[in-house]
Amino acid sequence: MELLAASTGSYPRIGNRPEQQRHRQAYAQLERGEISNEEFERVQNGVTREVIEEQVRAGLDVVTDGQVGWYDPISHFARKLEGCEIDGLLRFFDTNSYFRQPIVTGEIRRREPILEGEFIFAKGVSPKPVKPVVTGPYTLAKLSINRRGVGLAELVHEFARVIAQEVSELAKAGAELIQIDEPAILKNRNEFGLLKNALEEVAAGKGKAKLALYTYFGDATPLYDKLVKLPVDVVGFDFTYSPGLPKLIARLGCEKGLGLGLIDGRNTKLEGEREVIEVLKLIAPTIGSERVYLNPSCGLGEYLPREVAFKKLQNMVAIAKKAGELI
Repeated sequence: MELLAASTGSYPRIGNRPEQQRHRQAYAQLERGEISNEEFERVQNGVTREVIEEQVRAGLDVVTDGQVGWYDPISHFARKLEGCEIDGLLRFFDTNSYFRQPIVTGEIRRREPILEGEFIFAKGVSPKPVKPVVTGPYTLAKLSINRRGVGLAELVHEFARVIAQEVSELAKAGAELIQIDEPAILKNRNEFGLLKNALEEVAAGKGKAKLALYTYFGDATPLYDKLVKLPVDVVGFDFTYSPGLPKLIARLGCEKGLGLGLIDGRNTKLEGEREVIEVLKLIAPTIGSERVYLNPSCGLGEYLPREVAFKKLQNMVAIAKKAGELI
């Protein structure tokens, strides 16, 4: 079994050094009309290149673009869709981060590709494989205000149609692994059928790419046996919310790839090598896939200072290398 160190999603775009403030400064200039959209995009691309370089320097095997251009995981998609308006701020689960909530007023359709350009740029500047991250259709629907007069199932289906288009384009653009984030399902287990139907639609267009379903900010233990049967190639878990998950995986096993969120993405404390390796040694014999990913429990961009995020990744890579020798 190959153990790879991977990013989960976002990476801090702002740091303590003056030059690491330029994205914030450029955004303020854009808001005041002092620079053009093209000038702001050049700054944003520069920061994206920088955070990819930091992930590579930390030693990751799989990186993301850091989601530098995302305001939040929900409105980044919804603001570019027909049938959606963007409302006020709402807390993102139990975190200290917020998202702008979409209001669905009409049939949901894409105006244009959303992630393809971001991925192509990141892929072009990264010496390591880049994993694009897509917010899943169930979570997009569940966190939206529905003023359509249709049921949740129809809303999920329309978002699934959009995300399926995104996944298909990312696969054609060369994405080998595409991450689908569905944290909302952990709070709404009785709606699992909606998630299953949506992912079947998304998976139909993935081509040669592999799909990774990631959940976080909730205990995945009650849904484990269902999640690993979904039409995806990798299932990622936030172990900071699921203390009983290691023993469950050890008992039930898993034939798919796993994303092991054993590194707390919301805590500045560095994980101890011994504790993480003990969990890896417990579950490794029951995993049937050739490849497993050690990654943070969630994206780092909203919750950790940039310098701490880098140290977290360095520490994670060191643990992965040591564990690879033992499991």
